[in-house]
Amino acid sequence: MRKPLVVLALAGVVAGCAVTQPKTPELDLPAATTTAAQEALLERWWLAFNDPVLTALIDEAIANNLDLRATLSRIELARSQLLLAQSSLYPSIDLNAGGSRARISGVGSTPLPRGTPLISNDFRIGVDVSYEVDLWGKYRSGALAAANDVVASRYYRETTRITVAADVANAYFRLRAADALLVVLEDTRKTRTDTVNLQRDRFEGGIIGEYDLRQAEAELLAVVADIARARQAIGLTEAALATLTGRSPREVFVPEIERGATIEAATDVPQLPAGLPSGLLERRPDIRRSEAELAASDLRIQQARADYFPNVSLTGALGTEAAALASLFTAPATVWRFGFALVQPLLALKAIEANVTAATARRDNAIVGYQQTVQTAFREVHDALVTNRSAGEVLVAETDRRALLRQALDVAMLRYEAGRTSYLEVLDAQRTLLSAETLRIAAARDARISIVDFAKSLGGGWDQTRYTAAY
Repeated sequence: MRKPLVVLALAGVVAGCAVTQPKTPELDLPAATTTAAQEALLERWWLAFNDPVLTALIDEAIANNLDLRATLSRIELARSQLLLAQSSLYPSIDLNAGGSRARISGVGSTPLPRGTPLISNDFRIGVDVSYEVDLWGKYRSGALAAANDVVASRYYRETTRITVAADVANAYFRLRAADALLVVLEDTRKTRTDTVNLQRDRFEGGIIGEYDLRQAEAELLAVVADIARARQAIGLTEAALATLTGRSPREVFVPEIERGATIEAATDVPQLPAGLPSGLLERRPDIRRSEAELAASDLRIQQARADYFPNVSLTGALGTEAAALASLFTAPATVWRFGFALVQPLLALKAIEANVTAATARRDNAIVGYQQTVQTAFREVHDALVTNRSAGEVLVAETDRRALLRQALDVAMLRYEAGRTSYLEVLDAQRTLLSAETLRIAAARDARISIVDFAKSLGGGWDQTRYTAAY
């Protein structure tokens, strides 16, 4: 009866010490509304804009961006920590070799037998082996936690990749919008310069008063100020793009950014799958990183709890030792030693409890962090969907409004030239049209940025099929 009981007891101990990958908390998630074919478009979503310059800038940023390159060191650090943690799972084997020569006193307190040599040699060579038996899963938990850290570092890199691609696209569309606005403002300045010259001639001819002339000159200066602001925006955005693409300090200081399709030329906004992917939790690398960090923190609780139980260490040594080097490898020179040790913590229990409490607190914090990451992800998708739906409508409305205001300006000019209204009506029509031009350019920019934000919220910009769990 004793043997079955012993076997059952050992099986219970082994089962109790089993180390497995922890599971993430269950969450209340909305239903998916997109297909796998639609989701495939997200991997390189910037191709939907059909702008080779944009594609080249994003590819350059992914290859050279310094933030993205810095993530490689995080991965290497995590891998080194994994190798260090895994080393504790295996025995430590050391090769020892040495020799010594010593002389003892011939007139010491203890008389030596006649003929005893005062000088002696000692040569030794051997292998020392030590191994701590991982009965309670302490080192297995630590190694699995380190493996999850490697996974988290890889997903951190992919999160950075998505952010870099989106930032480049955002900056590029803002640059093209600033370019378009500068063209409008330059044309407006030419028109208002002609208007000022005409009003000056009329003032000098006594047709109009000084008030109308000064109003025309003031409107011209307002456009000049707007041109300076537009050029400032262009300069700052070009430097930002040069930085994002990882160019040299000289190229950042004197940026040269190519231009592709203009905001004005590309009025059709591309469409991405307007819905919720079936695997958003898998698509978003920040969520998967948070899952890995949560699993690592849970495993480190198991690692800390294992210190409550005794440590069992096995040691052994095998080698040879002789006084003469020629006798070192003979059978009589063989020496060996085997042993084991069991250490049960007694006075350090409070320190172990503190470590367990700290690990538990970090795990609880990781749970909240995971929930917040998932919550933020679904909010970003929701906001991107809402913005994406409205951006196109705004662009259509602003385009139609601009066309109507152009007609209104023509009517105002005809009325003014016929003497049926004051020049203030013309100025008001010009201001309103310029505002509409500006708002339409902004609407075209925002429509494209809404696509970028939508693709980013869905985790677009990386190939998730390349990734497998490191554990």
